[in-house]
Amino acid sequence: MTDEMGIHMAGFKDIIGQEQIKQHLSQALLQGRISHAYIINGERFSGKEFIANVFATALQCESRDGYEPCGECHSCKQALSMNQPDIIRVTHEKPASIGVDDIRGQVNNDIAVKPYSSPHKVYIIQEGEKMTLQAQNALLKTLEEPPAYAVILILTTDLDALLPTILSRCVVLDMKPVEDKLVKKFLMEELEIPDYKANVCAAFARGNLGKAKQLAVSEEFDHVKDEAVSMLKYVREMELYEMAAAVKKIKEYKIDIEDYMDILAIWYRDVLLFKATNDANHLIFKEEIQYIRRCADHSAYEGIEKILKALDKAKSRLRANVNFELTMELLLTVIKENS
Repeated sequence: MTDEMGIHMAGFKDIIGQEQIKQHLSQALLQGRISHAYIINGERFSGKEFIANVFATALQCESRDGYEPCGECHSCKQALSMNQPDIIRVTHEKPASIGVDDIRGQVNNDIAVKPYSSPHKVYIIQEGEKMTLQAQNALLKTLEEPPAYAVILILTTDLDALLPTILSRCVVLDMKPVEDKLVKKFLMEELEIPDYKANVCAAFARGNLGKAKQLAVSEEFDHVKDEAVSMLKYVREMELYEMAAAVKKIKEYKIDIEDYMDILAIWYRDVLLFKATNDANHLIFKEEIQYIRRCADHSAYEGIEKILKALDKAKSRLRANVNFELTMELLLTVIKENS
């Protein structure tokens, strides 16, 4: 489905993975049994907004083919340009919270007005976990007695942040991790990422397609990965002052420190896997097989396990705001002693 300007209209067929959610929403559309409220729960960048937009567009489509939006009708073209008047995206001025005035002004007061040109009025509330208690209680009043044409989509990264009374009035749809092979296929086919790089990005993303896409096009991530691998190759020979310099450099990186830790963890998982199987085919860093083999030869199983435990411990310490330099120096010492 492509309009005359060559812009692709996304449909259910473009959702990678998420078979349970696709099946639930497509069946609802086919049977005409649409719930008044849905919660789509999943990590940041996992594709919640994409699914919500496809569902909202299909709901409003004037000549839907089964459950797929046609991409040709007036409503679809409006949805594609984000101008469909009956698909309302709730916004909030305060970055940290969605307040009661946001919900009253954009949902409660608006929902009584009938749809402008469509069978439904669809409200998409992104970052639903940011709704204050007062905002949630205000929304609850609408969820208790919504008009027949209303459909509310709450997107959230944290179900626990929502009131049980809101959860009980919504259909909850959980995003699932996308299989690595599907993530890799997408990166290679859609973004033309080479095989080895797609492998690394898929491993890091842990089933989060949006994160994999971000990593695949991030020059900073590439640079940090190369620096980390270079450090790991020679960590056994490093002097204390070199380790201190490495820690200082790590602090300057612009990527999330947990992503940096994951680079180290995936390297040592590769070492562990190669030590156990002597097979390079399933390694993430298979292009570094020479160094993986050397590390596997030098390291005992217990040593590699110690390093992986030390990485988890370092993550916990940093989340608890323990001193960065101290945490990283302790970690690198454990790595050096057990590599």
